[in-house]
Amino acid sequence: MLATRSGAIVVLLALLGASCRHPAPPRKLSVAAAADLQFALAEAARQFHRQHRQTDFALNYGSSGNFYAQIRNGAPFDLFLSADVQYPRNLAHDGLVPADSVFVYASGRIAVWVPASSTLDPATALRDPSVQRIAIANPQHAPYGRAAEAALRSMGLYDKLAKKLVLGENISQTLQFVQSGAADVGIVALSLAAAPNVRGQGRYWEVPLESYPKMEQGGVILKDSPEAREFRDWLLAPAGRALLKQFGFSLPGE
Repeated sequence: MLATRSGAIVVLLALLGASCRHPAPPRKLSVAAAADLQFALAEAARQFHRQHRQTDFALNYGSSGNFYAQIRNGAPFDLFLSADVQYPRNLAHDGLVPADSVFVYASGRIAVWVPASSTLDPATALRDPSVQRIAIANPQHAPYGRAAEAALRSMGLYDKLAKKLVLGENISQTLQFVQSGAADVGIVALSLAAAPNVRGQGRYWEVPLESYPKMEQGGVILKDSPEAREFRDWLLAPAGRALLKQFGFSLPGE
């Protein structure tokens, strides 16, 4: 009997040793994220991964409208972070996700951005007659494009500037148009203009909030998992909220 028990202990210790030598492989969390989150989410993923080593991220950036269409067609994302909460709400309304799974994580803001080499003042650039091309995101599927169009209309500039507009596929490409010289000025996400990666490359002017509808940004878990729930909870907790605020977002309840 003693020999049998000793043998069992040896086998158990061997299994434990093998487990230590070969830890469980990391679990990948695939995120479909609005392009305005490009810098903020990359930093969020780094901070989260330091605390949750078993979670790796596959971050996909694009326009919220395009992601919405892909998700409706079965795209295999785990989490959707939209620049417009209405897209996740539509998924819930149509029964594609649980109704109580939609959450609001921030409100976006827009800014007029010009390169550091430009002589334009971002506060007056939209009215400057020397400006030939103005970049905005495509309003048909990009929430930031709709906000830019609304702001131009509110300021009485849309009809005058419509022929000068250059449409980016998403808000990240919109910024790239101005960075590359394909446009003289752009109306971009404040979260991109204020990001450390971009801050020294140009100057920006925040468009007054009353010039465009409030941009509530929301998300939804598409494929339930401990990793998806943990990251959602982290994003809504103090650490995540502080990071989003650092990148120029307004926060729910503020």
